[in-house]
Amino acid sequence: MKNIVFLAALVLALGLIGYLYQQLAATEKALTLAEKRFADCEKVTFQLQHQLAPLQKKQPGGIPQ
Repeated sequence: MKNIVFLAALVLALGLIGYLYQQLAATEKALTLAEKRFADCEKVTFQLQHQLAPLQKKQPGGIPQ
């Protein structure tokens, strides 16, 4: 009986480790994708600011923020 309880706890622990590993892998993948999207947004923001700067200089009061 003692061996069965030990074996059940071992199987449960291994199952939990496998589940947590899968969750960690999915989270890392989502983080990588989010970082890529953030970098893309930064590039677009910089490009838009670069295009907007000459327009702000041409207007007497500038373009309101």
